[in-house]
Amino acid sequence: MNETFDVIVAGAGPVGLMLACELRLGGTEVLVVERLTEPDVTIKAAAINVPTAQAFYRRGMLPDLLEQQDATVQRIRAAGMVPKASGQRLPIAGHFAGIVLRADEIDFDDPVFAELGPGAEAVLVAQQAIEAILTRRATELGIEIRRGAELTDFNDSGTAVTVHLGDSTVHADWLVGCDGGHSTVRKLGGFDFPGLAPEITGHQGVVDMTGAEGLRPGWNTTQTGIYTNGPTPGRIVTVELDGPPADRATPVTAAELQASLRAVSGVPVEITAVHSATRFTDNTRQVTDYRKGRVLLAGDAAHVHSPFGGQGLNLGIGDAVNLGWKLAAVVRGDASRTLLDTYTAERHPVGAWVLKWTRAQVALMRLDQRSKALREVVTDLLGTRDGSTAIFKRIAGVLHRYDLGGDHHLIGAVAPDIELSDGSRLGAHCADGQAILLDLADSAELRTITAPWSDRVRVVTAKPVAPRDLSAMLIRPDGYVAWAADSGERDGLAEALRRWFGDRS
Repeated sequence: MNETFDVIVAGAGPVGLMLACELRLGGTEVLVVERLTEPDVTIKAAAINVPTAQAFYRRGMLPDLLEQQDATVQRIRAAGMVPKASGQRLPIAGHFAGIVLRADEIDFDDPVFAELGPGAEAVLVAQQAIEAILTRRATELGIEIRRGAELTDFNDSGTAVTVHLGDSTVHADWLVGCDGGHSTVRKLGGFDFPGLAPEITGHQGVVDMTGAEGLRPGWNTTQTGIYTNGPTPGRIVTVELDGPPADRATPVTAAELQASLRAVSGVPVEITAVHSATRFTDNTRQVTDYRKGRVLLAGDAAHVHSPFGGQGLNLGIGDAVNLGWKLAAVVRGDASRTLLDTYTAERHPVGAWVLKWTRAQVALMRLDQRSKALREVVTDLLGTRDGSTAIFKRIAGVLHRYDLGGDHHLIGAVAPDIELSDGSRLGAHCADGQAILLDLADSAELRTITAPWSDRVRVVTAKPVAPRDLSAMLIRPDGYVAWAADSGERDGLAEALRRWFGDRS
């Protein structure tokens, strides 16, 4: 059987599934291949940031996120981890190196939190739930997810990619490795992967235990490391700073988790059952280029780091959303392969920032006297309103933007989720994955300029509920602003349309 696809995605985790969904919206024939026969239910990230939630919101999946968050909040409150107050906002907004950020110390009136839209309400959604939501979404879109199909080799001829799945072979124009930190695609493709070796051993698990009364809830720093108890029942995290584990491949046992938790907490707990567990380190690496020929990488295949702050899942989803529409445009012939150069140009700096962010947290966790002194200083800073707000803005991802050039302050930022006079919001117009020209000034001239790209850019003409200087925005399929103008200006629109959606002259 000679199977041929536009794109083969290796890996059916959240990144691979999100990418496949974005590619399918762009009209691409995509196959997802996955080594595992069943979804991986190992405990991983427990929360998402604003750009991730907004990406799901734009594609109509926000109700799924909120349903999962509702269930999580109820479990946390039922376990007595937080007061049973009204509303969804919990008293803890996050942490930096285990230093807790209190929600009541964050200035949510900061302008950066304005017009984030309802997507910003979804935070406490675990990685397993994200994967389940995306699996349903991919199935609805008609995407084949071929499980038990391990990529063992591939060949990039320069015009196509031949992928070997054990004894079978499939062909595609493009291959994308979303196959995790130990990526086979990255290794076979010969991608440079520089970085820093690990120096910590971390454990995360969901367990049954006795004698846990002496464990304090939340993040706790001790003389021997850091541990977390909660917020969901039975969830524990330990961080030991005496080097990486000798073996990361063998299953994590109850005895191993118990020994680590006792060593860090000093509490003689007994772990009686392990429902899910994993080891982690602070191995920190990033490929120098996210593409080699017809092979691309996304998610942990392109960058690895410690899980502190839950940035890995969010970083990978951002990769998928950025790459999906661009690769689909190249496959359709609407854009040249040079458009794919912007994938590395835009996403590599974001990945580098996350690596730096996680390295800084490990530095603050060290147990030497100088590091402890620095931790005390940072703890005091994060106890202030300005300090908490500054760190939370970065954890939440609301400061992420791309350097796309242009003078308008919105260019390169996620489009504000403007409330429109017809009762809709901007995000509700993005479900089909098309680019949008939002015409707030009812400008026939702007619509005339955009007309040659009508098969690639949909014009939405509407009035904003609140008066504003903004007259129009050109919004890429990933939700980022490619061009914007105030007071009826039109300069630069045609250039932006050509840059991102091909020359139609």
